[in-house]
Amino acid sequence: MWLARPDGMNVFRVTASSFSSATRMTPRQRLALVLLLGSQFMLAIDFSILNVALPSIGRGVGIGDRDLQWIATAFALPSAGFTLLFARVADLAGRRRLFLGGLVLLVVASLVGGIAQSPAELLVARVGQGLAAAIAVPAALSLLVTIFPEGPVRQRALSLNGALLPAGFTVGALVGGLLTGYLSWRWAFLVNVPVAVAIIVLAPRAIPAGRGTPGQRLDVPGALSVTAGLVAFVFGVSRGGEDGWTDPLVWIAIGLGLVLLAAFWRIERTSPHPLASLDVMRLRHVGWGNAGGFGVFALGSSIVFILTLYLQQVLGYSAVTTGLIFGVPGAAAFTAGMLSPRILAVVPSRPMLVLGLILQGLCALALVFIGLGRGSLTLVLLASVVGFFGHACGIVAYLVTATSGLPDAQQGLATGLTTMTQQVALTLGIPVMSAIANARTVALQHAGGHSSAEATLGGLHLALGVNAAVTAVVALLVVAFLVRPGRRRPTGLADRRTTAEAGTDARTDRTPGRAAEGTTGAPGRHPADVPVPG
Repeated sequence: MWLARPDGMNVFRVTASSFSSATRMTPRQRLALVLLLGSQFMLAIDFSILNVALPSIGRGVGIGDRDLQWIATAFALPSAGFTLLFARVADLAGRRRLFLGGLVLLVVASLVGGIAQSPAELLVARVGQGLAAAIAVPAALSLLVTIFPEGPVRQRALSLNGALLPAGFTVGALVGGLLTGYLSWRWAFLVNVPVAVAIIVLAPRAIPAGRGTPGQRLDVPGALSVTAGLVAFVFGVSRGGEDGWTDPLVWIAIGLGLVLLAAFWRIERTSPHPLASLDVMRLRHVGWGNAGGFGVFALGSSIVFILTLYLQQVLGYSAVTTGLIFGVPGAAAFTAGMLSPRILAVVPSRPMLVLGLILQGLCALALVFIGLGRGSLTLVLLASVVGFFGHACGIVAYLVTATSGLPDAQQGLATGLTTMTQQVALTLGIPVMSAIANARTVALQHAGGHSSAEATLGGLHLALGVNAAVTAVVALLVVAFLVRPGRRRPTGLADRRTTAEAGTDARTDRTPGRAAEGTTGAPGRHPADVPVPG
């Protein structure tokens, strides 16, 4: 591999052996990686495994079709609302402790869901699973970036994580269809139990215990305001997407959520022990990295939802066949994750994030041309392979961008922000695109002259067009505010150099908008954004 010299004038050859010690994992690290990625994969499956089983679950416990959305919402609200809180608790109390506690809660909640006989029992189980995700996911990601040093090894670990997330959503749809079709919807809950128990037993052997940060307190006002604000906002948008936007409760919840989030921001500015350091949140690679990640997750997950409706309601495929079809783009996503370390060696993480968004947007744009016949399945497969490949690349680039260059003490916050971004995006993307599709479908039905399938397809076309347009806007914003301000070397090493400078700034500069003392760069610019010679 050819890398530029620091003076930018010449190049020199770096052999594979030069990095041998930095690119090899120890056996204990490999086991830790398997356990942490296994937990992430399981929780990703848990997000989607029940989607295809919702009608069967409703019949099994007595939940009407109109209220089936609450099976998903009961998981989404706590997982999105409590993520940042528990990410900070993990910093203070110890990450492995929180990780194992989240898995124990998942086991209990899954058992309750698997034997539930009433709507209340089932919804309590889903809330428990959502809380378990809010506890375990940021702790697992934080352990991932602290166990593996910044550089090729960490990039490889994050790449595998980025591959398994979309693959988990796909496998969840497939497994949910198979379990519902051949066994019972209850196994969609119970399948978590043996996997989680195995991770709980093996984790102490591979994952270091670590200790919490001594001498700090939890910012209780900040924790209450951000948690309540996120829950209220996500509830309002979810309800609006499912039941329509004319309900006053929708806007009351959204308004209350925004007020509480504004109060959270104000609290963090004066708190002696902030839940979320504003110095870190203002870093360009953290703030705009999360903005790009929000677009990757929100718009990518909505494409999966739209395709699910298209394959089942327009083309008439069964849940099992739909899951098998998703296996093809799922394989593309996994391949992208495996190739991401090599891509990052050539393309820095910030441009790679833009590349992922572009591929995802092209997928949505191509799918605007799907039709009523099953001949469109070829277009679906080709477009979704490109889109899922870009989606996985975007996930990896987003995680590397938003978590690099920070000290270990701040990794809980950084990974908490990325996990919160992921959970909120997954929660909001589907209801919003669903509302757009439903509005167009209803308008076509009222206009007359359209069959049910034609009206549904018209709604999906509009949602896909909006998805492609919004993806393009997000990509342009990331280019304008994240990529262009800091021209970087076209190598993975450049990423590590500039993010290391960002970490120095996060530890030394406490004044927003000013360069740290002792660093090079123009006033008012972050060191990580100073152009690099050559």
